[in-house]
Amino acid sequence: MKSAISTTEAPKAAGPYSQGISFDRLIFTSGQIALDPKTNKLVPGGIREQSRQVMANLKAVLAAAGSDLNNVIKTTVFLKDINDFSTFNEIYAEYFPDTLPARSAFQVAALPLNAMVEIEMIAHR
Repeated sequence: MKSAISTTEAPKAAGPYSQGISFDRLIFTSGQIALDPKTNKLVPGGIREQSRQVMANLKAVLAAAGSDLNNVIKTTVFLKDINDFSTFNEIYAEYFPDTLPARSAFQVAALPLNAMVEIEMIAHR
C-alpha cells in the first residue's frame, strides 16, 4: 500500500508533492535541499553546511517512515557545481560508515533557491 510520509522535522513540501512515499517496505524520498525546517530558509555557509542540512532533512524523513540511513539502497545527488564533488564526498561519507548505498551524482544548471546540493533517496524498512 502506498502512503505519504510527513514530518515537521524536515522542510514541508514547497509544491504539490510529498516529503516521501512508502510503498510496502520501500521508501522514496523527494529531493531535499538545505532548508532549515524551523525557518524554511537555506542554511548559511557553503557546500559542507548545506550537505549536512540536506542529510539531516533526509534522516528526518526516513525516521518518520520507520527507517534510517543504514537502510538506504540508492541516492541521487544533484550538485550546482561539480567542483564541490570532493568536499561533498567527505561530508557524505560521514553518514555511511558501513555499506555505502548505490549512488548517481550530477552537476545541474540550477537548484531551487540557488541551493548548492539536492539529494533524494530510496530506502527500505
